[in-house]
Amino acid sequence: MLKQKTLKGSFTVKGKGLHTGLEIELTLKPAPDNFGRVIKRVDLEGQPEIPALADYVSGTTRGTVIKKDDIQISTVEHALAALYALGIDNCLMEVNAPEFPILDGSAKLYVEKINEVGVQEQQAEKDFFVVTKKITYQMPDSKSTITILPDDDFSVQVLIGYDSPILNNQFAVLDSMTDFEREVAPCRTFVFVREIEPLLKMNLIKGGDLNNALVIYDKEIPQSELQRLADTMHQPCPKADKFGYLNTELLFANEPARHKMLDVIGDLSLIGKPIKGRVIASYPGHTTNTALAKQIRHDIKRLEVFPPKYSIYQDSVMDVNDIKKLLPHRFPFLLVDKVIEITESTIVTVKNVSFNEIQFLGHFPEEPVMPGVLQVEAMAQSAGILVLKGKENPELYSTYLLKIDNVRFYHKVIPGDTMIMRVNLTTEIRHGIASMKGYTFIKGELACEAEITAQIVKNK
Repeated sequence: MLKQKTLKGSFTVKGKGLHTGLEIELTLKPAPDNFGRVIKRVDLEGQPEIPALADYVSGTTRGTVIKKDDIQISTVEHALAALYALGIDNCLMEVNAPEFPILDGSAKLYVEKINEVGVQEQQAEKDFFVVTKKITYQMPDSKSTITILPDDDFSVQVLIGYDSPILNNQFAVLDSMTDFEREVAPCRTFVFVREIEPLLKMNLIKGGDLNNALVIYDKEIPQSELQRLADTMHQPCPKADKFGYLNTELLFANEPARHKMLDVIGDLSLIGKPIKGRVIASYPGHTTNTALAKQIRHDIKRLEVFPPKYSIYQDSVMDVNDIKKLLPHRFPFLLVDKVIEITESTIVTVKNVSFNEIQFLGHFPEEPVMPGVLQVEAMAQSAGILVLKGKENPELYSTYLLKIDNVRFYHKVIPGDTMIMRVNLTTEIRHGIASMKGYTFIKGELACEAEITAQIVKNK
């Protein structure tokens, strides 16, 4: 299993804020296991913190804004994309302003600084968001959509298009995050000249200039009007009859599409977990990206865990004979058929429900339903396998239930169903006491959950 990562050391970047025009200092620091990515406003009393999660997204105009109580931070997506792409799960970001510096409009400097200080592997395991079925968000009254499909790794493809002779349709693909540093991180944000005045009227882009964005001139404006805009932005004035990118050559022919991909990655990092899935974004924007992230966050909080992947062709890690060496249970009470995954803190097991099982003689003869108590017992037996697997001479020990809390049943289980059970240790085992959370899934849907406390006892 992959481990969580943090920075080996701290680093600081300094630059102008895109919207405020302030000179800003941002310091990224290592953080402990399971800390997540958290932003601290060091310029405010009490130095309030905001987790970089979709729950706190409050705005998406020309950047992603997160807000908690009355404290907000904007333009966070480029730094978050760099952290996500380089596998940084835990990081404290200290900033002395209400936004991150725009730098050159890309994630390039963040990636360079992360590589300079290095990455540290931690003890806790990465907690992936595994996509098991198609997830889509469609922006109402818009062609902007974003979809995530099941896949073994994380990849992104993006389609953008504008009513512009300079920037029409563009497509970009990132099949491996190992290519992010070279293919995506240097790609800069962009703006059309015709968008500048409306943004200024919204009190935005006070710090925008030709050094932190690609500026696209694609629709003719009178030279006098263009001069006024240039003076307002303290920038040189282009010729009104010459269309194109005003300030620079493109790094890639599809650099705008690649930058939109950078934004997608940064915004989806707000899910709070690394993703196993393929992202397909058509005409994406921060609003669409973060709406999907919020949708997934809602599901994560509701279900807490998504169903493990399972195939009937999948090899078992432990078969029933291996299980019998750890558990004392026998017919008709051994309720785990095989183990398909096991780590130090997690186990995934399978129970195939058959009509021939003795409980269906009375529960119920005409409508057989797996008793809820047996569903919990199957999770408890899975928990027993998990805690005994690491014991030397496990046959000398047994596990006994001490407490079951917060049991919930969502779907009935009937003969022919396959119960996929996942049990996670929620704390370290101390003094022989193990606290765990168990889930049972049927057809990819959560059927049952429970909190289990058990004691490991040496047999007399």
